[in-house]
Amino acid sequence: MSARLTIALIGAGLIGRAHLERLDASPDCVCAAICDPSEAAKALAAERGLPWFPSPREMLAAMRPDGAIVATPNALHVPNAIDCLEAGVPVLVEKPLAESVAAAQTLVAAQARTGVAVLAGHHRRHNPIVKAARKLVREGRLGRIVAVNSLFLIAKPDDYFDVAWRRETGGGPVLINLIHDIDNLRFICGEIESVQAMTSNATRGFAVEDTAALIFRFSGGALGTATVSDATPAPWSWELSSGENKVYPQRDGHCYLIAGSEGSLALPKLEFWSYGGKPGWWEPLRQETLTVDSVEPLAEQLRHFCAVIAGAEQPITNAADAARTLAVVEAVAEAGRTGGPVAVAGEPEAQAA
Repeated sequence: MSARLTIALIGAGLIGRAHLERLDASPDCVCAAICDPSEAAKALAAERGLPWFPSPREMLAAMRPDGAIVATPNALHVPNAIDCLEAGVPVLVEKPLAESVAAAQTLVAAQARTGVAVLAGHHRRHNPIVKAARKLVREGRLGRIVAVNSLFLIAKPDDYFDVAWRRETGGGPVLINLIHDIDNLRFICGEIESVQAMTSNATRGFAVEDTAALIFRFSGGALGTATVSDATPAPWSWELSSGENKVYPQRDGHCYLIAGSEGSLALPKLEFWSYGGKPGWWEPLRQETLTVDSVEPLAEQLRHFCAVIAGAEQPITNAADAARTLAVVEAVAEAGRTGGPVAVAGEPEAQAA
């Protein structure tokens, strides 16, 4: 790319400022404006000598950036993104894509109507570990996927729950944290068709769950389980085992185990297990550890967004794909309430290669 693209930042909270850091470091683009009604955002824009706008519509009336990053509260993702699409501005929308599947579908429809690109901010898909696992599965080295196990076991500090909504339904690890793992599993292993779930609040006694146990059925026939808790000191989570986010002290542990008919894979270490010759439990297993380059996922996501704007790449996670992840999360929540199996609503979306 010869000229650096101009990107507007819509929402200058915690994640918005993380995006701003990547914009500052990018060779492909620059921040063109900050759009956020808060006084803190107005001061940030003034400090940086950037135009400030209280709303996307006011920003779009004054300027047309090459793209926009939507990092506002969840309920504003869809209306903010649609304002941009209707002005012909591609968007990178933070996850979750929307606060509900119904809201997400209005964005899917707007993308189809305008033909303007939407990239959903499921940044872990840009991690080389996740990409390598997906490639291994797609190449058939694991054979037919048989079973999948996902772990999110972590301890949130007591003061995390000083914020009232985190103690209420919808503020727990199922809806806040599990969406990352569900998206990773969909991306690596394929579509999830149905779910079952049990939840418990026995550890803290809040209205929200602190622990959950889930069962997934994948479209290829594989079964998966997920054990989720934010009330235990343990290294078995993407956050603590992958080293992706340096705010977490990295520990030696697995978070995903993927079992296939020809081999199995442990993440994040990318340990691949298979038989060198004749298969059978009495035969020795061969272990191989794959290596990948170190790439910062948020920075790679921004590079990819710039390539999408330029028409050089297709979105790795488009609006319909992200809506499907949200549909699985909604099915999990319903299954936790009812105790029975719940089919995932909507049609599966073809994912980018």
